Amino acid sequence: MSRTLLSSVAAAAVLASAHGAAAQTEIQWWHAMGGKLGEAVNAMTDEFNKSQKDYKVVPVYKGSYSDTLTAVIAAFRAKQAPDIVQVFEVGTATMMAAKGAVYPVYQLMADENEPFDPKAFIGPVYGYYSTTDGKLLSMPFNSSTPVFYWNKELFKKAGLDPEKPPKTWPEVGEYAKKLVDSGAKCGLTAEWQTWILLENYGAWHNLPFATKQNGFGGLDTQLVFNDQPRIKLINMLADWTKDKRFVYGGREGKPTGLMTAGDCGMELASSGTASTLFAALKPENVGIAMMPYSPDVIAKPQNSIIGGATLWTLRGRPKAEYKGVAKFLSYVSSPAVAAKWHQDTGYVPITLAAAKLTEDSGFYKTHPGRDIAVKELTLNPPTENSKGLRLGNFVQIRDVEDQELEAVWSGKKDAKAALDEAVKRGNELLRKFEAANE
Repeated sequence: MSRTLLSSVAAAAVLASAHGAAAQTEIQWWHAMGGKLGEAVNAMTDEFNKSQKDYKVVPVYKGSYSDTLTAVIAAFRAKQAPDIVQVFEVGTATMMAAKGAVYPVYQLMADENEPFDPKAFIGPVYGYYSTTDGKLLSMPFNSSTPVFYWNKELFKKAGLDPEKPPKTWPEVGEYAKKLVDSGAKCGLTAEWQTWILLENYGAWHNLPFATKQNGFGGLDTQLVFNDQPRIKLINMLADWTKDKRFVYGGREGKPTGLMTAGDCGMELASSGTASTLFAALKPENVGIAMMPYSPDVIAKPQNSIIGGATLWTLRGRPKAEYKGVAKFLSYVSSPAVAAKWHQDTGYVPITLAAAKLTEDSGFYKTHPGRDIAVKELTLNPPTENSKGLRLGNFVQIRDVEDQELEAVWSGKKDAKAALDEAVKRGNELLRKFEAANE
């Protein structure tokens, strides 16, 4: 073959490649999944990209949930927003109030003629992210709820039965003391302290976090989490900090480092933390059970509330991209993909079909405890106190809660003073949100 002919063939190949690349529509997806979860996101996206040739989804890690929400708000204002953004549940009211920014998933799917059944999602997930008339606004993705983890090796060392976790808060205190007495550096820690110790503690014990159905009933809601049961809980944990029965490990997911390092014997954390703990401690050494409850507050637990995040579609992108967005969201929520995501990560199966597929496969028999999250969410029909929270400026309110709880752990305030101040400051933020969205 002549050099001229070789050059022509090579040039044609380059042009063909360029034409193929140009024909593929790129879709930007900003997310907040790092570490093992980020690897799972990349794997899922790669599989979608390989499954068809028209679209290429590009996942971009933007940091923590708060960082991601802040970044997308700034990007939208600059007209540089992605097609899809992952937003944690406390950002729901903020996204709903962002007039003109959000392309509701029910409307997107209808416009793109993509098959979509909102009732396919499990009740707690569907209810949290829907309008009052039942229209789903964002695509459920990594839904979670807090569960109780324990290190079976440390339990054995402390003379505790590694297959029997504590069920009540008084029992947690007893177990924590035995763990510390046996040499553990920490008895108990807790991820996302505001979500678990204040918000979910309320739902689990059928206590209101705020008026107006925890914000679902209107913007003129008031925070009321400075009640006696939560004051008692926080004071008790503050007392436990003195002898390491409870150790505060930082905000959001940072406390899990105490578990993965083998320092802590017990942790309250997201069901989505399972993959991280399994990787560090081995699955056979990690137990998963329901959250403890306070028997002096309630005879039996009510139900837990949802956490995690959903995928929101944003307006302002080229029209050609939305067909690909709709197809990707269908892919994410398809039974096999949703079931694999649940099994790989520990997040809740978002659809009834994914839950059934997992159950039928025998997964829960070979992976004890992985069904706990769904059992907690569906333990009882939700009440006005336990169906979730929908509050404006919620990200900032959680910052206030974190600050006040940190003042308790450092000994600067008692629980009542801290929670009273958190409610006062939080209500000021609610009034600002209300005024801005009247």
